[in-house]
Parts: sequence; C-alpha cells; structure tokens
Amino acid sequence: MNDRIARLRESLEEPLLVTNPTNVVYLVGFESSNTVLLVDPERVQLFTDFRYLEAAHAVEGVEVVQTKRAIVADLAERLTGRIGFEAATMSFAQVETLGGGLELVPRVGLVERLRAVKDERELEVLRRACKITDRVYDRLREVRFIGRTEREVSWDLTRLFHEEGGEGLAFESIVGAGPTGARPHARAGDRTIERSELVVIDAGCTVGGYASDYTRTFSTGPVDEQAREAYAVVLAAQETALDTIRAGLPAIEVDAAARKVVEESQFAGMFGHGLGHGLGLDVHEKPSMSTETSDVLEAGNVVTVEPGVYVEGKFGVRIEDDVVVTADGIENLTGFTKDLLDVS
Repeated sequence: MNDRIARLRESLEEPLLVTNPTNVVYLVGFESSNTVLLVDPERVQLFTDFRYLEAAHAVEGVEVVQTKRAIVADLAERLTGRIGFEAATMSFAQVETLGGGLELVPRVGLVERLRAVKDERELEVLRRACKITDRVYDRLREVRFIGRTEREVSWDLTRLFHEEGGEGLAFESIVGAGPTGARPHARAGDRTIERSELVVIDAGCTVGGYASDYTRTFSTGPVDEQAREAYAVVLAAQETALDTIRAGLPAIEVDAAARKVVEESQFAGMFGHGLGHGLGLDVHEKPSMSTETSDVLEAGNVVTVEPGVYVEGKFGVRIEDDVVVTADGIENLTGFTKDLLDVS
C-alpha cells in the first residue's frame, strides 16, 4: 500500500483528494460507501463518518479523521489552499459545495494509471479468479439448456460460482440465446432456449475484490452454416489479436488487427464494440482496446480480448479471454476450451 502512495506522489503537483471509492481501496485497502482520501507530500488523511470509524482505524499508514455524514460539505469547512480533485468522480454539485475558499484543480486518471499495471500480488488474485471461472464453464456441460429460460441458466451460473469458491459475481451474468445473443449486453430474460441455436454466456466472479470476465458461445445442437462461419471468423479474429498483443503497442492497433479479420468476412459491420478493456478491481478499467483509444499497452496490464459478430434477429457470437500483457506477448489466464461445444 505504501508503495502505491509513493508512486502516486511522484505524479502530484498539489495534494489530491481521492473520491473514487475503488481508488481508495487500491491505495489504502479501505472499503466504504462514504470516504475520501487526501494524499499530500507529508501525510495521508482518511476521512469518513462514525459508521466506518472503527474499520478506518485498522488501516495502516493513514491519519483517520471523523467527519459528518455529509462528507463533502464537512471537507469544505476543513480544507484550505490548492487541491487537486478527481474530475471523473466528483459531481458538479460536489465541486460547488467544496469550492468556497479552495483553489480546486481537476485531475484525471492519476490513480487509474497506476491501477492499470498489476503487481504480482494482484496477478495472483486474478489467476485464482480465472481458475474458478474455468471450472464454472466446465461445469456448464452439466446444466440443461434446452427448454429452460435464459434467466434459469443465469441462476445456475450464480450457484456454480458460489460452489467453486467465487466471492461474488463480477457482474450480472449474460445468457443470450438465439436472437437475444445478437445484443452484446443482453440481459438474461424469460425467453426459452431452443434446440439448434447459439447461446452466448458472459460471466465472471470476484476474488479479493478482483474480477474475471469470460465469454464463450455454445450450441444446443447442430446450427446452420452461417452460424458456424460466424464462430470461425470470431475465433480467427481473437487468435489474431492474441498473437498481436505486446507491451509498447498502441491498443488501437490490436483492435484494428482483429477487426480486419471480421471486416474481410461476410460479417463486415457486425463487430460494433471495442476489442477489449482493462480488468482489475473494476470490470472495466484502463487500458481500452477500441477504435477510439489512445492507450498504449504496458507490461502488467490485464485486458479482455473479446471480438464478436452479431446478426440481428438471429444470433450472436463472442469469445473472450483474460490475458496479462508481457514484454513480448501475453500470459493467457483463460484455460477453458474455445471449441464450439454442444450443450444439448
């Protein structure tokens, strides 16, 4: 924790008010719905109200300050001088409340840039989350799909993650069968899964606060040639991306390499989202791999690699791995097969 504070201090031009709760967890390991951290060259102050005071006093290396429940208004009466704030987290109303006699300086991404490069402890936790996810996907072979609703299969995923040691779901599991799968972020609903259709499963768990995030596409019996070809194209696009990734490469180039495979197939225009995103304490964090990103990959980044094809009204295909970026390639944390499995 002290090393993270030290690295943050190297980038500061003035004290920084850390209001993103995930950033507070990352820097000092304190989780609360009402806390603010002030990092300056001399000390680290942890502000929170009475409800979290006992837990705050267990945090090493910080000066705990009890505030009122209206923490931002309380800080407005305590703080003076020039202070940086996390512009992506604080609302306009909060900035106005805090304003007054302070010289507030908006800062973006100072902690997030640190979070993007994982240390060995973080990587080990992510490896554990991914091994659990591998086991859950393997056990999906035991689950009956045909004749049951997407929501029922989603409930099975919740049970399996619990049984395999996940501490919680990383996000609401996606189960998209047939035409539902053509919506990349479809919610599992009451649609009954039928024979001979594709089913997109996107799920993950948390371990020690860190998230896994896999997608696999299954079939419930023989599917038509268009569906089989879509699966082959998505798999080829993902393999191309995995072979392209390395530290120092602009992330947009990895996206472009995978996208080229799809655009040169019969499914041109049907891969409408980014190739992937960073993974850690948040399911979506830096770096981004998309057509719009300016991020450059670094050794220690953990990213998803998830090309897809979505044929409106018919089906979707997505294949997603979690990988660590290394100097000359990747460490793939995802062990589950990418064969098109028949779960009928």
